Amino acid sequence: MTIDYNAYANLPALYFEKAAENGSRNFLWVKRAETYHPITWEACTRDIKALSLGLRQLGLARGERVVVLSENRPEWLISDLAIMSAGGITVPAYTTNMTNDHLHVLSHSGAVGVIVSTRALAQRLLPAAMQSQDCRWIIALEEFEAGQTGELQLFAWSDVIASGAEQPDDVEDYARAAGRDDVACFIYTSGTGGVPKAVMSTHGGILANCHGAHRLLQDFGLGDEIFLSFLPLSHSYEHTAGQFFPISLSAQIYYAESVDQLLKNLAEVRPTVMTAVPRLYESMYQRLSRQLQKEKPFKQRLFAKTEALGRKKAHEGGRLNLIESLQDAVLDRLVRNKVRARFGGRLKAMVSGGAALNPDIGLYFTALGLRILQGYGQTEASPVISANPPARIKMETVGPALDGVEVKIAGDGEILVRGELLMKGYWQDEEATDSTIVDGWLHTGDIGEMDGDGYIKITDRKKDIIVLSGGDNVSPARVESFLTLQTEIEQAMVIGDKRPHLVAILVPDKDFLRDWCKANGKSHALSDLTDDADLKALLKAAVERVNEDLPPLEKVRRFMIAPEGFTTENEMATPTLKIRRHKIKAVYGEALEGLYGKAS
Repeated sequence: MTIDYNAYANLPALYFEKAAENGSRNFLWVKRAETYHPITWEACTRDIKALSLGLRQLGLARGERVVVLSENRPEWLISDLAIMSAGGITVPAYTTNMTNDHLHVLSHSGAVGVIVSTRALAQRLLPAAMQSQDCRWIIALEEFEAGQTGELQLFAWSDVIASGAEQPDDVEDYARAAGRDDVACFIYTSGTGGVPKAVMSTHGGILANCHGAHRLLQDFGLGDEIFLSFLPLSHSYEHTAGQFFPISLSAQIYYAESVDQLLKNLAEVRPTVMTAVPRLYESMYQRLSRQLQKEKPFKQRLFAKTEALGRKKAHEGGRLNLIESLQDAVLDRLVRNKVRARFGGRLKAMVSGGAALNPDIGLYFTALGLRILQGYGQTEASPVISANPPARIKMETVGPALDGVEVKIAGDGEILVRGELLMKGYWQDEEATDSTIVDGWLHTGDIGEMDGDGYIKITDRKKDIIVLSGGDNVSPARVESFLTLQTEIEQAMVIGDKRPHLVAILVPDKDFLRDWCKANGKSHALSDLTDDADLKALLKAAVERVNEDLPPLEKVRRFMIAPEGFTTENEMATPTLKIRRHKIKAVYGEALEGLYGKAS
């Protein structure tokens, strides 16, 4: 399959060409009443055009912003392309946002309208929309109790679609006005370091990302691909890799019910390509490890042998001796086929991005017959910068730069990036833009190095590096990734800046905690267990296992148990499950500092 991504002036042009090619073929799949139901390319196109015309009837002008607040579903894609086709700019909002978050997005972006899916989301949104000076209307997929709305107009999705369908169809001609350098969407950063900024992603930036992804994966023999969309579409990773890249391949997109139903949906959908963040791979690793502990010794030995041979192949380029090769072939049928079946049975690759993946996790899944391609990116780069090619994976790296992307390492170790994939800038923040893109190079804030083959290795975030009191630098992400590999630990954050050593705050794994509480007749509430001596002893043993393999500077000397997990609801985690250090420190900083006063 050959695709000339340079031939498209904008994202709607890409979509409409693919829609014309595919006609009545199935495109989007949504779960209703325990069964997936299809929407064809033709039906999707009708709704995109009708909604786009309806938005123009509401007065949407070129360059104006529209917020999309919805879980992953067909209407998300339809809204996105309808807004862009009408000359507008899509502003995705996280479904985990509270009213104050919505007010920031609406006020900062100057959005003139909102498309919202459910009643529950609308109730959190409405107070913010009423306070926003620019917001004129809300289009809702479901009716909701509005009360007094002042000058804010409310419209039903079906009515706007019906009204637009009655207008003359000039949508494709109207959409051609947008060029590759024009802004397609505002993607708000996850806010791991403070107030989220609005990244102005261009049509050309996203198309360039699709081109790079296609060149990377074409070794698979790309054809009739199936994607399962479950990461939030409001994040640039899923927006590009889970929506526009599949569109460019004429692929089918299934929408997962939820992260909790992911394994079930994987078995139902049987995707060929899967994109996810490291935390989900870590969670699946812990689940498989716990289940293995409950199996009979013979099965455990089979699994261990499979993993050992798989790791040897990954490390040594497949150099197994004759006996090992025969064993590996048998174990491939007995063990790996069963593992692959849990993920649908036809995955060509699982792509990891959004944060650093522990190489041991990647090797674990690779050894069990599930190829993981670790990549690297940032929202400011549309977002993918690099990824491991399927033919030559170096698990400890994030691969070489995508085709069309330049990468270099600055004198202080910072990774710099250049190419069409870069953002236009931060909306209404010229100072931040000028300090982030200097002489055409994106200053990523990540520290790394490149080997002789151009493969990039990320060593840390520039801002997150801990400088101990002795002047030594420590990567907190590296230590945290080892901690969360333990079956007893779900989340971890370490601190130690200007201190002699590291201390940590730990969140016990939910399944481990449930089983342990049941076996010991204890309360399941984590808040009741922060000082439990028995639980602390188990977590201490886990920390000591980690410390055995760490150099002295990286060893965790003390820890505390968090009374709750780090979630989007308490604002201690981003929607892509990265911890928000500044939020955690604001809540637990004093208690963590208190660990330094304890006796050794």
